[in-house]
Amino acid sequence: MQSISKFIFTKILGWKVTGSFPENLKKYVVIGAPHTSWKDFPVAILARNTTGVPINYIAKASLFKPPFGFIFRKLGGTPVNRTKSTNLVDTIAAIFDSKEEFRLALSPEGTRQYTEKWKTGFYYIAKGANVPIVMFAFDFKNKEIKVAPPYHLTDSIEKDFEHFLEFYKDIKGAKPELFNNKNLL
Repeated sequence: MQSISKFIFTKILGWKVTGSFPENLKKYVVIGAPHTSWKDFPVAILARNTTGVPINYIAKASLFKPPFGFIFRKLGGTPVNRTKSTNLVDTIAAIFDSKEEFRLALSPEGTRQYTEKWKTGFYYIAKGANVPIVMFAFDFKNKEIKVAPPYHLTDSIEKDFEHFLEFYKDIKGAKPELFNNKNLL
């Protein structure tokens, strides 16, 4: 699967990965932005498969319904019911605690639409699980997935979000007008 994904990703689509997902770290939260198009998902899956580092994700439950739901599960996905009031942050932090190896990818925007602020669930999941955050960017302008080194959170959410903003500020997603790269918190 890795060689097929790499061929499609690099040779057919013309993308590349800059940086790398840490293989020696067994647990971390991966945040991917800007999430502005349906194209982000297949690009992310191909990039992940190209690197060979197992990374899971969560997505809205409606994607996991028949007839195609099995595909999202096979690709490492877990459905999330976003209509119920559940403590998803604590649930996912507990998953990190229960597993020897777990990497979870999330979209900090939580939608493909323009949003004034990022959701903070990814941040509190990483805090609760005491794991670093690895940022990756969908740079459609340069057909590049940019991966940052692991970032260990501080005691200041403002400082941490400034760090995230610095990484993403010049990134052009598939639909740049849908990405708020001015203020994330």
